[in-house]
Amino acid sequence: MIIDTHCHLDDTRYDDDINSIIKNALDNKVDKIIIPGADINDLPKAAKIANLNSNIYFAAGVHPYEIDGYDESVIRKFAKDPKCVAIGECGLDYFRLPDDNVDEYKSKQKDIFISQIKLAIELNLPLIIHIRDANEDSLKILKEYEDKLVGGVLHCFNASPILLELSSKFYYGIGGVLTFKNAKKLVEILPKIPLNRLLIETDAPYLTPEPHRGKRNEPAFTTFVADKMSDILGMSRDEIEGLTTQNASRLFGI
Repeated sequence: MIIDTHCHLDDTRYDDDINSIIKNALDNKVDKIIIPGADINDLPKAAKIANLNSNIYFAAGVHPYEIDGYDESVIRKFAKDPKCVAIGECGLDYFRLPDDNVDEYKSKQKDIFISQIKLAIELNLPLIIHIRDANEDSLKILKEYEDKLVGGVLHCFNASPILLELSSKFYYGIGGVLTFKNAKKLVEILPKIPLNRLLIETDAPYLTPEPHRGKRNEPAFTTFVADKMSDILGMSRDEIEGLTTQNASRLFGI
């Protein structure tokens, strides 16, 4: 059994065939799926999908690129849904910076990241964390609050060694990037991650693993991630599935 801990099933690219996507996941032993919150306007859709399917859950949060729409009261409302298992995805992303007012832009991202961290602490929910080109700032913030947090996952872990300094409350989401030919850093750092802190994800419809790279990603493709992890870590596929499922169940309570 595999749990896809990060799949954007609320993306419009699934509107026409979401039921077959879910069936295909189940047919491939992907037993549970978590939809992360990205755009606040998509939360009603994510909650609806989760509540229509017993094996699907969602998180309430705002991606750093969508902070202009951040409204804590809306996040708080959806976080009360029984199918909501986390806050996020939230974090810092400095990949696309504005031409001016860069410091102001970064400051706003930090403020909204911290706001969601504090909400997770208050509601005793784990965090789904997005970090891109912002390792140092993200680590500093997470270190400040890690003692109070119930836990979290570094979604699409970017292979930064400094992020391994976080406490055992934090897990590392591994997805299709692991199968890419240019993923040398991730391949090298994977054995350094404690086994009890590894999670599997797709980030579908993005980051489709080999051999389907270039196509729309889907939860069923977590099997290719599991196979690659098995090869690198010298473990059986069943062992990989078992430990990552146990880890996801522990973190998200599912």
